[in-house]
Amino acid sequence: MKAPFEELAALDRLIHEPARLALLTALTSCESADFLYLQRLTGLSKGNLSSHLAKLEEAGLVAVEKQFKGKTPLTRIAVTKPGREAVERHWQQLEQLRSKARGWVPQGTD
Repeated sequence: MKAPFEELAALDRLIHEPARLALLTALTSCESADFLYLQRLTGLSKGNLSSHLAKLEEAGLVAVEKQFKGKTPLTRIAVTKPGREAVERHWQQLEQLRSKARGWVPQGTD
């Protein structure tokens, strides 16, 4: 039996990165969120948040919509169907790994 820790390497690194996992998880609980809300929620700088969102958008996991509310720019982000499926699959993989790790006994130990 393969050690559960070895299976961690098989996780999707795009999603597993903590900031992106937090963003995707938050976005799955709502229809969409604005940029400033996500920034407050995650504590990321504007530049870091933009970078993470760009990677998620490029992968098709989120949709970014830029518009104006009066003269104020407003950026809204929504998780896509593939994004929702990917984050759900990721959490399931983590739960499976957690279960395996709880029952894992290293070989060669008595």
